[in-house]
Amino acid sequence: MTLDWKIGGVLLGAVFFVAVLLVKPIGVSTQFVIFDGMIANAMSPDFISQTDDGYTSSNAYMAKSGGKYAKAAANPLNYGFVFVIAMAIGGAVSSYLRGGVGAAERRLPEVWRANYGDTPMKRYLVAFLGGFIALYGARLAGGCTSGHMMSGTMQTSLSAYIFMAGTFAAAIPTATLLYKKG
Repeated sequence: MTLDWKIGGVLLGAVFFVAVLLVKPIGVSTQFVIFDGMIANAMSPDFISQTDDGYTSSNAYMAKSGGKYAKAAANPLNYGFVFVIAMAIGGAVSSYLRGGVGAAERRLPEVWRANYGDTPMKRYLVAFLGGFIALYGARLAGGCTSGHMMSGTMQTSLSAYIFMAGTFAAAIPTATLLYKKG
């Protein structure tokens, strides 16, 4: 079962539109900070505390914005965290419907094979490393590509268009370097 990229793009745009219309713009990198806060709070129960004014934390990052992150870590069943869990489940369902992980290995793009061969572990390592770098950069920037670029451009945010230009200005030379053959 193959979904045409144009249909997928329209469906993705519809999901973003409905999310902005009904709840709030989509962004996910903050939820990894929330998850870290949940783990820290489980290991050290005084990491997050509730006050008369709301929530705070012994960690300055978790306490910023009036304790917004501390509150989310203390009460993780919120829109953002559930959305990230749903993304993982959706990815697993999609993989299953397309024949599982083994089927993905059989569909390796030729440009990948030409540059890196057929080694699945190398592919997983590069994907993990790329994801880690993107997430680290997202936290440095205060948001992720889905929040800055995708949700931001839908809202016609000038900073989103600047971010998008910067993303492509970095991505094109990087892809050129990584995929020299093909």
